[in-house]
Amino acid sequence: MATGAVPASFTGLKSRDHKGIGFAKCSDFVRVSDLQRVKFRRTKVALIRNSTNPGSETVELEPASAGSPLLVPRQKYCESIHKTIRRKTSTVMVGNVALGSEHPIRIQTMTTTDTKDVAATVEQVMRIADQGADIVRITVQGKKEADACFEIKNTLVQKNYNIPLVADIHFAPPVALRVAECFDKIRVNPGNFADRRAQFEKLEYSEDDYQKELEHIEQVFTPLVEKCKKYGRAMRIGTNHGSLSDRIMSYYGDSPRGMVESAFEYARICRKLDFHNFVFSMKASNPVIMVQAYRLLVAEMNVLGWDYPLHLGVTEAGEGEDGRMKSAIGIGTLLMDGLGDTIRVSLTEPPEEEIDPCRRLANLGMKASELQKGVAPFEEKNRRYFDFQRRSGQLPLQKEGEEVDYRGVLHRDGSVLMSVSLDQLKAPELLYKSLAAKLIVGMPFKDLATVDSILLRELPDEDDKDARLALKRLIDISMGVITPLSEQLTKPLPNALVMVTLNELSTGAYKLLPEGTRLVVSVRGDESYEELKILKSTDATMILHDLPYTEEKISRVHAARRLFEYLAENSLDFPVIHHIQFPKQIHRDDLVIGAGTNAGALLVDGLGDGILLEAPDQDFDFIRNTSFNLLQGCRMRNTKTEYVSCPSCGRTLFDLQEISAEIREKTSHLPGVSIAIMGCIVNGPGEMADADFGYVGGAPGKIDLYVGKTVVKRAIAMEHATDALIQLIKDHGRWVDPPAEE
Repeated sequence: MATGAVPASFTGLKSRDHKGIGFAKCSDFVRVSDLQRVKFRRTKVALIRNSTNPGSETVELEPASAGSPLLVPRQKYCESIHKTIRRKTSTVMVGNVALGSEHPIRIQTMTTTDTKDVAATVEQVMRIADQGADIVRITVQGKKEADACFEIKNTLVQKNYNIPLVADIHFAPPVALRVAECFDKIRVNPGNFADRRAQFEKLEYSEDDYQKELEHIEQVFTPLVEKCKKYGRAMRIGTNHGSLSDRIMSYYGDSPRGMVESAFEYARICRKLDFHNFVFSMKASNPVIMVQAYRLLVAEMNVLGWDYPLHLGVTEAGEGEDGRMKSAIGIGTLLMDGLGDTIRVSLTEPPEEEIDPCRRLANLGMKASELQKGVAPFEEKNRRYFDFQRRSGQLPLQKEGEEVDYRGVLHRDGSVLMSVSLDQLKAPELLYKSLAAKLIVGMPFKDLATVDSILLRELPDEDDKDARLALKRLIDISMGVITPLSEQLTKPLPNALVMVTLNELSTGAYKLLPEGTRLVVSVRGDESYEELKILKSTDATMILHDLPYTEEKISRVHAARRLFEYLAENSLDFPVIHHIQFPKQIHRDDLVIGAGTNAGALLVDGLGDGILLEAPDQDFDFIRNTSFNLLQGCRMRNTKTEYVSCPSCGRTLFDLQEISAEIREKTSHLPGVSIAIMGCIVNGPGEMADADFGYVGGAPGKIDLYVGKTVVKRAIAMEHATDALIQLIKDHGRWVDPPAEE
């Protein structure tokens, strides 16, 4: 049996058998004695006695999933798995604004002006405040900027603007000390506040070496903590996935676990000095990583009995619908679990334009927690909270005697279904183009981003030969045509898939269909298990999870999780499509945010095989693009170039919006290629960890180009940089010429 000491956060514990444990010393620690592997349900867990938190006598750790090296606390990461209950937190005061579970979800953004330009910064802060933001962050990279902050604060007060100001600090402890005398909150990045810039080197640490590094952090960080205590300032310990130190990455990997431990090193120092006016954030440009990191953070805080508030955000989300969708997937997922006390939607747009989508997201989260939207209690055994494992439904297989190929009605990487009207069938070629099919001599063919199946709520009359021919051509290219049972019984369409309800299954109404007809079953997800039992004897091609959008008390996210749990427990592997019917006149941002939150919260956990969005009065192309954006944002189906684009700040060395538009115009036809567009080196190689190629401001008017995390060309003149980026993509064999216009 093994004994030793591990960090109270447990992230120092290495997964080894009975022979021993890995550990790292710190000021708080859990005494591990008689570490045992015991059987718990189907997995073995480690039992650990927690000597620093008497309220939690025994802490259970288990692999995040079968075979995973990551041990995670069995303790919950949210208040309830079956409804949205806001996580209880302490209150942190940021100037005159209170953050925490007893207060509304606060919304914030960040200025993009040069901080030294006091007048421009003040004007922008006032515009942001007028839009309704609760808090504004300003980059403070040097002494001149810190000096300007005093003037910014004084000018705003003279103009009767008391909105709290936050100093964004990277690599500059002395600057943080200076600005703490005038700003209300200091954001520190644990990856670079005391550590040097990451070189992405694998380093070997002895226990003594690691302890010396921790002592160095404490020495550098303590003066700032003491000053924040003295002046009544708040602090955000804000970990970024892309800017972890080499030390953390060497010890914990470039992972959510490393992100949490990086923040906890600083939090322990705050607690040692009896400073508690701080919040945590765990930002990443990948919503899946971001969600996992926050969950792990909260699970470990629960073990320790900590209740600090959370600042939520997806960093470098991008612009337009892309940026809103990524933010909704990451932030919305956590809000549905009752996590989050202040949020920022990071867009490559003017900061005042972030406020409206931010408010829409916050309102969605507040409403869910106030109504405690959910479903009847159920036991959850199969969802993986901390590491991504996709539940892949069984794709349609071809059956003997079938006249058409049904294997293309769903896509292995995630399917997009669209609702089509009878009117659209009157112009077949326009319909084919709207479905993103390729046209060759007027005949449709599937392409990379073609819709997989369509829902036709009303079939054309049997004598409408043109409309029927258009549908036959779609069926011939393996596009599914789904229609309700009543329509198929009265105006049968050969080889259509028929949508049935659980009630139609249980009454046997579907048996009036010809034998072998493919069925699509529509379910709400909150039905009794007795009602769901009919699925066990049904040969369904897919399930549509369709809970009416107007449901006030029932949560779509929790209803779907309950449905997936039922399917897993009964070994049912039907593909599940998230079907959301939005009301008329819904605002575009509400549609994007609603889809990202309600479907994205499931897809980031690997739950679901596709999306069907309906909005009667919205543009068809917009709905299709939103659907594909959702799948790509959840790291499923990649149908276009992926951009990691920072939202700009006072450090930015070029016009991000203008350059971003220029690069997108020339590279948006490269699916599978990821390009990072970064305003400066702070948001440089680490922040673009997911990207294949990087375009980074290196100096005024000069651009550095990266392949992955490695700089390959430096100081390229701005006017030549986009062409140089394209040449770099070509040199690495990733370029294809744009498709010719038809």
